Amino acid sequence: MCRQRERRRRRVSNQPAIILVNPQLGQNIGKAARAMLNFGLTEMRIVKPRDGWPNPDAGPSASGADMVLERAQVFETTAEAVADCAHVYATTVRKRAMTKTVLTPWEAAEDMAQASGKCAILFGPERAGLEIVDVELARKIITVPINPEFGSLNLAQAVILVAYEISKMDSVGNVQPTLEKIAAEPAPQRELDMFYEHLERALDKNGYFYPAERAMATKVTLRNMLTKPAWTNEEVKTWRGVISSLERPPRKDKAEK
Repeated sequence: MCRQRERRRRRVSNQPAIILVNPQLGQNIGKAARAMLNFGLTEMRIVKPRDGWPNPDAGPSASGADMVLERAQVFETTAEAVADCAHVYATTVRKRAMTKTVLTPWEAAEDMAQASGKCAILFGPERAGLEIVDVELARKIITVPINPEFGSLNLAQAVILVAYEISKMDSVGNVQPTLEKIAAEPAPQRELDMFYEHLERALDKNGYFYPAERAMATKVTLRNMLTKPAWTNEEVKTWRGVISSLERPPRKDKAEK
């Protein structure tokens, strides 16, 4: 019995945050909350909802999942919403020329079960899905092998597909993080963002982004490279130390040689 209680506590602490980016309709936010609670997920974060928040249309559509809506946090940007998250997954069915690991919902659930640190799953607005700037923040992509001739899922459908697989993983007793993973905590997203901004400033100062018409593509490539591996806090600090060292003038004793 004690072991079962401990397992339930562990599931709650490992729950991913469901992040709705720029959702358009209150009804869809409510339906997404209902889909979450159906499978035991309760942490919703909302990024700049089109019609503001709270939205009176969300409650009736939630069909009793009011606790999810009441606890929902609202953020101005996606970067702020994932700042404390060590593992960010973006749900998308479109090819975006990004070299990121692509997972099915089941594979993503398995990946999250073995991860240490906070996980988050991004869901885009109803009309067009996630923008490229949001997908850039993700370490991995979740996609569903649906009909290529009709790949349109509404927001609640997308949420329920992923939430269902997460609940299945819990029901079979998920794989726990290894001691090595626990010892080397992954860096949260805000540290990766600071690392990338530091690197971009240093490269820009030295004229790396040339020619100008290729600058944006180069920055996207760099961002994807930095979000692909699971950087630890120590690795991020080490690389920032390297960049800071390169930014400083050479030490006199080294320069004289």
